[in-house]
Amino acid sequence: MYARPTTIDEATRAMTAEGAMAVSGGTDVYPAHVDKPLSRPVVDLSRVAGLRGISETADGFRFGATTTWTDILRAELPAAFDGLRAAAREVGSVQIQNRGTIAGNLCNASPAADGVPPLLSLDASVELASPQGRRVLPLRTFITGYRKTALAPGEIVTAVLVPKPSPRAGSAFVKLGARRYLVISILMASAVVETDAAGRIARAAVAVGAASPVAQRLPGLEADLRGLAGRPSRLVAPRHLADLSPIDDVRASAAYRMEAALSAIGEALDLAAGIS
Repeated sequence: MYARPTTIDEATRAMTAEGAMAVSGGTDVYPAHVDKPLSRPVVDLSRVAGLRGISETADGFRFGATTTWTDILRAELPAAFDGLRAAAREVGSVQIQNRGTIAGNLCNASPAADGVPPLLSLDASVELASPQGRRVLPLRTFITGYRKTALAPGEIVTAVLVPKPSPRAGSAFVKLGARRYLVISILMASAVVETDAAGRIARAAVAVGAASPVAQRLPGLEADLRGLAGRPSRLVAPRHLADLSPIDDVRASAAYRMEAALSAIGEALDLAAGIS
């Protein structure tokens, strides 16, 4: 079965078919099925009205599920989204950025998904729709494990929601790979830093990807940064990485990832704080 709905109601009804798979840009689905027949029902969301675009609400920003990475790069967004824009530049090639979507990156649930750390550091939530209605989950609970999400049968992602950040917040994203472009991450770090009038850190959010089955926030480091003046990278220590569980694979060893995490986190924090 191939369905191409034009409304959210049509899409969620189509998704009730056993084993149905939602697709929009297809940039993750296509490479996963090269030389393999598509035996599952496919629901193409690319024509569903209202799923694409970025809008500002009273409470924050709404990124429609089929909003592309190019859309994000071209959008006028506050400085707190600079890390998300930097991640958008790292998602494959320009052609992939033109097709790949923000929701697809989350639903693929790869530990190395570039969009997850910056969205985690922005306290993003995921809006879901099904024939039974709508619900909102924090991103930290939406991705439940390696290639696993909290999507129920019949559900689709309709939007990614980000609360309105402080105008004093800056952000950054740092990616480590075997080459500059078109590479799966060895490790990623994203940071949002808000300073007070005296230049001290009022709030910090730090997330690390590709160093555990699911990208992780570092609450201990975030707490230690509060009230700090000066270069935040000087505070980052191995004890702050206790929640990470990197693996050995063809791209890097676990030990290397832990060392790289210290450097990437420090760099992201300094950039987010406006310290070069």
